[in-house]
Amino acid sequence: MKQKLTEQAMALRAVKEFEDGDYVNLGAGLPVLCALFILEGKDVSFEAENGVLGYGHLLLAEEWEEADFDYIEAGYRFFAPLPGMSFFDMDTSFDLIRGKHLDFTVLGALEVSERGDLANWTWGRIESGGIGGSMDLAVGAKKVIILMPHATKRGEAKIVKECKFPLTAKEYVNLVITDLGVIEATEKGLVLKEIASGWFPHEVQYLTEPKLIVADDLKEIEL
Repeated sequence: MKQKLTEQAMALRAVKEFEDGDYVNLGAGLPVLCALFILEGKDVSFEAENGVLGYGHLLLAEEWEEADFDYIEAGYRFFAPLPGMSFFDMDTSFDLIRGKHLDFTVLGALEVSERGDLANWTWGRIESGGIGGSMDLAVGAKKVIILMPHATKRGEAKIVKECKFPLTAKEYVNLVITDLGVIEATEKGLVLKEIASGWFPHEVQYLTEPKLIVADDLKEIEL
């Protein structure tokens, strides 16, 4: 069976998008793994909507003794403090988010449409919970990166022509990073720019509803 990118590899690929001085929010689930990969030589500040800016790496199991219940980000993971880290109330946090002060937000998704629509907060069932900060983050950040498996466990496409689940934001997704490729949402459509090692474009297309535009300079994903 062909190998797909691991969740850690997907997060590492997302981190490569960040530039020195960027402010980045990490959504719950897979996106919080980005905080495991602090960029050497780049001053990137991670923000969590519960009110913290500039936190360090997520604590691993072997670092459990260092866990402090005051140092928890929005995904309920413990993090290490960094010099200059700041705390504030959620009103201030959402002022920061809605005021377009975040360079990136990294979110998970149930579906992404060919136009860059995002559905990530509910399957339409009451028990699936509330929207949280997803709508604010998707609309407020300058760029939106989606981290998700390319298909469901049943092999159903998560990149679709039209989202069947309730939308979080319409046409705000910029980049989708899956376990099979890196896809950019453009006015012309979805462009497959990078592909997992050992995979071919037609194989990725088979697991994708809308037609993918294969970039002329398509390359293997580099971490």
